Amino acid sequence: MHDAVSRPTPPAEPTAWPRRLTQPVRIGGVVVGGGKPVVVQSMTNTDTADVASSVKQVAELWRAGSEMVRLTVNNPESAAAIPRIVDKLAMMGIEVPLIGDFHYNGHQLLAAEPACAEALAKYRINPGNVGFGKKKDLQFAQLIEFAIRYDKPVRIGANWGSLDQSLAARLMDENTLREQPWDAGRVLREALIRSALDSAAQAVELGLPRDRIVLSAKVSGVQELIAVYRDLAQRSDFALHLGLTEAGIGSKGIVASSAALAVLLQEGIGDTIRISLTPEPGQSRTQEVIVAQELLQTTGQRAFTPLVTACPGCGRTTSEFFQELAKVVQNHVREKMPRWKIEHPGAENMTLAVMGCIVNGPGESRHANIGISLPGTGEAPAAPVFVDGEKTVTLRGANIAQDFVALIDEYVERTYVRNAG
Repeated sequence: MHDAVSRPTPPAEPTAWPRRLTQPVRIGGVVVGGGKPVVVQSMTNTDTADVASSVKQVAELWRAGSEMVRLTVNNPESAAAIPRIVDKLAMMGIEVPLIGDFHYNGHQLLAAEPACAEALAKYRINPGNVGFGKKKDLQFAQLIEFAIRYDKPVRIGANWGSLDQSLAARLMDENTLREQPWDAGRVLREALIRSALDSAAQAVELGLPRDRIVLSAKVSGVQELIAVYRDLAQRSDFALHLGLTEAGIGSKGIVASSAALAVLLQEGIGDTIRISLTPEPGQSRTQEVIVAQELLQTTGQRAFTPLVTACPGCGRTTSEFFQELAKVVQNHVREKMPRWKIEHPGAENMTLAVMGCIVNGPGESRHANIGISLPGTGEAPAAPVFVDGEKTVTLRGANIAQDFVALIDEYVERTYVRNAG
């Protein structure tokens, strides 16, 4: 890879905090933890027993960038469907690790469908509902025994909404004996953390290696999630899966997830993430994957696709053209990225700018690899383009969008060149 044009030294980029060192866990062809890049995952919302619909959605999530996909396994039909889903995805050339999400009856389903137990890349177990009373330890042990038998990693995922009530009650009783009792919220956070840690210790005692365990302890509040994961990170070296358990719909879900996960990621906490968005009616499930990628990219963790800097608009930019161009450019690079990733590695780090007037347009455009400063209201109908800090051409006329996209493609072709051998 080389730069065709020398460019001024850009301002220093903020860097993420050093990553917390955790046990590496291999999940199919993906490694989580151990200092590896944070992994993006998602979950289907199809009926898993509907093989065609589930395959279609897994493929969509994978193409969007989900590196693991979780599916509900809640009845015999869904368990029987898992091997067929894996086979059909393989026929499409898709080998994304599939995670089975088990609640209440996972021990029965895996016993009845050994092909499902074999086909899944990981099992997700909720210690709050794996079993109740005297059956809890037995049924948890059965699930761990399946993981050992089939050499599968396990995510032990405690959840605020399905907390182990017996553990919570015991910790509440213990709290009354403290000289300075904790408030109820802290006790419940401790119950959530203990549920995950105690279950992990139990799994290790049963024979599951430590490097086959991922932990999570999800809540739906931003500050509670930060507090829980900071504590969990201090008390274990297991790989951690991050996410708000019910983030919400639209901008609320995006903002809440970003507010919580950005803090933890900047502190080096977290090895895999999911943005649990409630899809808006008619909206693609893939939005949560894109949000996860953009969160990791904007916090300096990973690069997935060129991000476009665009001005928000003001009274100087009464035309909507710069908004339309920004959308065209962002969509174009997302569509191109799967091929660029193979043929032009490094293109995901490219920076682009689409600006709407002369105030910040030339300056922002010079800071990008490629930037365009469109004319604002009352300005001359000309759009200078800057490449690596230098003005190279001025675009005019009705074909500015096509011409600018062509310049981006040309830049990628000549700048991000795979080294021979």
